[in-house]
Amino acid sequence: MLLNTAQITQIMERLKAANPNPKSELEYVNPYTLLVAVVLSAQATDKSVNLATRSLFKVADTPQKMLALGMDGLIPYIKSIGLYKSKAAHILQLSQKLIDDFDSQVPDTREELMTLAGVGRKTANVVLNVIFHKPTMPVDTHLLRICPKIGLAEGTTPEQVEQSLLERIPQKYLQDAHHWLLLHGRYVCTARNPRCNECIIADICKENANGRSI
Repeated sequence: MLLNTAQITQIMERLKAANPNPKSELEYVNPYTLLVAVVLSAQATDKSVNLATRSLFKVADTPQKMLALGMDGLIPYIKSIGLYKSKAAHILQLSQKLIDDFDSQVPDTREELMTLAGVGRKTANVVLNVIFHKPTMPVDTHLLRICPKIGLAEGTTPEQVEQSLLERIPQKYLQDAHHWLLLHGRYVCTARNPRCNECIIADICKENANGRSI
């Protein structure tokens, strides 16, 4: 059973009141470094990525500087992150393509972003939302897990949940909704031990209703 528009609006309003200006927890200094950070964050925590990129971005904050590092120069910075060899290759490939095809600028469409090595739909959506302020819905493991559970969306794949959320969440919340939901899944509605007693939407949540009318 999915929540109705009034219930979804109430959830968004509560999350907004608790965090009026949500931000990405990935650290970056410009659009290019955010793109690199999101590529590095696949199957890794934002915290581990930030630890690596604080030093990396001091020496390589443009595609040209990244290419100058090369594989041998880049890998020591990101070796603590999972899949670092393939991610290093993707970063160097996407840096070259940005120079060759996009005048060294991060493109502002999903289609163009997804031509870059290591950039899938979720990564493209994050860049579009954070850098270009577009109302996209990046669905990561947190959103994929909690949104059907809460009753905000239906679907079992990231694209299904993304489409369901875009259809159901009122337009005025879409710019910030994925940040609110991501942080909710990361810190409150956790996979192993959800903190339902501290949850500000527990009385609306479909999962928490335990069969009673919501």
